[in-house]
Amino acid sequence: MTTITLAESIAAIRLRIAAAARAAGRDPAAVTLVAVSKVQPEERVEAALAAGQRVFGENRVQEAQARWAERRAAHPDLQLRLIGPLQTNKAKDAVRLFDVIETVDRPKLARSLAEAMAAAGRRLDCLIQVNTGEEPQKAGVAPSEVEAFHRLCAEECGLSIRGLMCIPPVDEPPALHFALLADLAARLGLPVLSMGMSDDFETAVRYGATHVRVGTALFGLRVSPERPTDRPAEA
Repeated sequence: MTTITLAESIAAIRLRIAAAARAAGRDPAAVTLVAVSKVQPEERVEAALAAGQRVFGENRVQEAQARWAERRAAHPDLQLRLIGPLQTNKAKDAVRLFDVIETVDRPKLARSLAEAMAAAGRRLDCLIQVNTGEEPQKAGVAPSEVEAFHRLCAEECGLSIRGLMCIPPVDEPPALHFALLADLAARLGLPVLSMGMSDDFETAVRYGATHVRVGTALFGLRVSPERPTDRPAEA
């Protein structure tokens, strides 16, 4: 059986993104591949870097610190995006490490991030996470509350809100949620849409995604210390 290298996997995903963009009448260059590197072993991360991938998504601040703190000097063009839930007590660490926070979802977090950015002298781009399915177990702002929350983030907290992000319910057609997110962003004049993961990123591109978060389809199954492979990464 032929083994596909990570470089070949990245190239294949990029080709699929480009094809989906062209089919939608979009410029493929307008879509950024975010490699979801959470829980991936070091050799896979190094292989992705060697293949030229420079935009990565991480779910947890502590894990990301261990993986990326020393790599920053070697890769000044690296962009790290926090795509997982953020606790307010981790806001300072997140602001020091990441370039983009995609999961702003409540006033307390918005204020904590604003304070952390002021203290660090950094102004990061942020996205509002929208709970498009209004699932009680999932983080994110309800669609009906996005406009008011955007106003709080931008006007009261002074955050640089560049766009919206979502994770659709697993048991519903993602296109409905991508269309909703795109409509919300258009109403607010926000240019960035982070939506689409391994199973649905081509659909997301057709609905206007500017960033797609791909983990399993790029890296393969995630690895745990106990077993060679574990359940697929949730991206």
